[in-house]
Amino acid sequence: MNVTIALITLRSMLSRRRALLLFLLPAVLLSLAAALNITDNTEPGTAAGVLQQFALATLLPLLALIAGTGVIGPEIDDGQIMYILTKPIGRHVVVLTKLVVAIALVVAFAVVPTLVAGLLLRGTATGLAQGFTVGVLAAGVAYTAVFVALAVASRSAVTIGLLYALVWESLLAQFAPGARSVSIQQWGLSIADAITSSSAVEATVRTPVAVLLLAAVTVAGTALAVMRLRTLSVASAE
Repeated sequence: MNVTIALITLRSMLSRRRALLLFLLPAVLLSLAAALNITDNTEPGTAAGVLQQFALATLLPLLALIAGTGVIGPEIDDGQIMYILTKPIGRHVVVLTKLVVAIALVVAFAVVPTLVAGLLLRGTATGLAQGFTVGVLAAGVAYTAVFVALAVASRSAVTIGLLYALVWESLLAQFAPGARSVSIQQWGLSIADAITSSSAVEATVRTPVAVLLLAAVTVAGTALAVMRLRTLSVASAE
């Protein structure tokens, strides 16, 4: 990991207009959780629904997409990546640094808000807060690796990412049981289901399989990003 690249990337991410979404999306989740807490509307089914449908299925993929594509995509599009490519820095170091920054943003703006929302809704009862926090973290790492790879491989990374998150995971997975087995969201839900004792959470993918698939996707996404960056010539970045 290169600290200089990490700091420059983080500063760039937090200064762009898209950074507003990093703050807005978790604010909506926390406001909803606080409102349900105040109105004493925190039964297990409601709490699980909020954490699954909003935190895991909506907030997480959108934030991971913003972070994963934002840490490197704009630099490739405007040619600024040329400055890094001309330095004696391994391409794998560049990718890993960008990935770490993106994951840090996901932790700050998706994982932590999920924990706080879970505590507001159910406290530590039945392990809902803990389960979804770990599930969001595991799924967030995989999402981020995929979106970083997309940002390096394609200029249409945001569009492709939105199609995957909104069409495949949120639409097709609801009607096609087979699609759920190829869903990062469902893998994260499986981890949450393994930790919580609440019957309101039910995953369709076995936990060992989900853990294995999350790890495989994370490694594959990172490797793909490194390989694609190695083939990106300085001339093509201009």
